[in-house]
Amino acid sequence: MLVANRGEIARRVIRTCQRLGIKAVAVYSEADADARHVREADEAVLLGPPPAAQSYLDGRRVLEAAHRSGAEAVHPGYGFLAENAEFAAKVIAAGLAWVGPSPEAIAAMGDKINARNLMAAAGVPVAAGGDEPVTDSSAARALADRIGYPVMVKSSAGGGGIGMGVARDADELVAAFDTARARGERFFGSSAILLERYLPGARHVEVQILGLADGRVVALGERDCSVQRRHQKVAEETPSPGVGPELRQRMLAAAVQAGEAVSYRNAGTVECLVAGGADVPEFVFLEMNTRLQVEHPVTELVTGIDLVEQQLRIAAGTAVSFDPDGVSAEGHALELRVYAEDPKRFLPGPGRISVWEPPRGEGIRLDAGYGEGDIVTMHYDPLLAKLCVYGADRAQALDRARAAVRSFRIEGPKNNLPFFVELLDNPEFVAGSYDTGLVNRMRASRKSG
Repeated sequence: MLVANRGEIARRVIRTCQRLGIKAVAVYSEADADARHVREADEAVLLGPPPAAQSYLDGRRVLEAAHRSGAEAVHPGYGFLAENAEFAAKVIAAGLAWVGPSPEAIAAMGDKINARNLMAAAGVPVAAGGDEPVTDSSAARALADRIGYPVMVKSSAGGGGIGMGVARDADELVAAFDTARARGERFFGSSAILLERYLPGARHVEVQILGLADGRVVALGERDCSVQRRHQKVAEETPSPGVGPELRQRMLAAAVQAGEAVSYRNAGTVECLVAGGADVPEFVFLEMNTRLQVEHPVTELVTGIDLVEQQLRIAAGTAVSFDPDGVSAEGHALELRVYAEDPKRFLPGPGRISVWEPPRGEGIRLDAGYGEGDIVTMHYDPLLAKLCVYGADRAQALDRARAAVRSFRIEGPKNNLPFFVELLDNPEFVAGSYDTGLVNRMRASRKSG
């Protein structure tokens, strides 16, 4: 198995491969020559210089590494080439197993407008919006008038919060449209823009699905991903404190419908916005991530299912190791994404880690890409580790998370552990009554205070 990634996700995939007796092959750039995923793999192949475009994003070099090492399959992790339909097709054409959905499913869900239309046709709820790309600001204004403000403006080919903005009136719309189009062209090579009705006070809730080798699609529960900065997730939990039994049943059923609509295989996530308050909650489709998610460990903690193992089984055409008709979840789990960044402005801060003392204790799982002495470079995402905590209930999980955050010691680059100290004591978060605007409110409160 060639693991076409780096950092914590590469280490996590390697761990399951080795547990199953599968030889794990790492790839690396010159900047990662001494990285932990390289040291832990059974074999490692150099891709090229530090820039991702010349190493981890170079599909040709990754395929050459697979052939050179004798790999029989490629696991892309997340990010980099994970949702690149063209690369997936080349892996399959080269006679290798692709640990992910089909190139056709990746392409269908990679375009937000196409995905929205497919979901609407499949009966999955979608927000009011356009079913075609918006080409200029005048067309955007006309559509926004029909939809009603506020509207979400986003690059149809985008992801990770890049090229997204909220417009509350026509003036903001023009600025948001121009920004989304420019970023879409720069980062994704596409100027296509999607407009949808923005739902203030909404929660961001996603459903983990698995498309099995026998054609069935199963849902493994939901995760609340509403704690975000710049439209990017920073903390997740399962089950969502804002989703009751009736809404959960409807969301899981809709996620299965979404997977069936594109004949989905392997691991994926159906992302939704939940709004309407506790009395009459409703949800709409946001997007589908055609890969393993960063936050998959919280689902593993409450279900006891190793999602990477299931990915490998599905890619091999064999049955999963759990009963698809008897999935159950127990307890509560949180994930806190520990970044090398300024905890107030959330700006990346590279540097050498001089001290790394991770937390220990019952219910703690740490998926880390770094350790003491390692250098965090400017070339890649500054995610240091995922601090995951399990408890018998949410109260216990929160208590364990507070203790873990306070005992986690990192020196060298700035990190966002102080933010999590604040988050875990925030009244909205503790009550479970938060939404995607929580971090902005926390920042505003800090400034006014």
